[in-house]
Amino acid sequence: MGYAIASPDVTNILNRVRQPFNVNSFALAAAVASLQDEAFVAQIRALNSAGMTQLEAGLSALGLAYIPSKANFIAFDTARPCVPVFNALLQQGVIVRPVANYGMPTYLRVSIGLESENARFLVALQQVLR
Repeated sequence: MGYAIASPDVTNILNRVRQPFNVNSFALAAAVASLQDEAFVAQIRALNSAGMTQLEAGLSALGLAYIPSKANFIAFDTARPCVPVFNALLQQGVIVRPVANYGMPTYLRVSIGLESENARFLVALQQVLR
């Protein structure tokens, strides 16, 4: 996480090249506060671990390779160009992130969510890949 203080001319240029899913100052303040809450951090760590296990199992059941991760997301190989899969998931209200610009044209990245959100993603992915 980070921030920039700059003139409007500079921020205009930065906004053209910044990555999606940036955080604002309120989100940054909330992140700092949440990191100071050790019980919350432990709860989220456990939720993330369970979610990762759920997604790894679901991707494996679909026969899809993935990159092992210790983060709050996992990248997986759609075994085909990822943009059509991305668009089809988006049509179903499931937002993932293509990572083709990192030299991985068949990979998507999905953030770990709640158990029900992960399940919804896996069902939508299965439908899209048919």
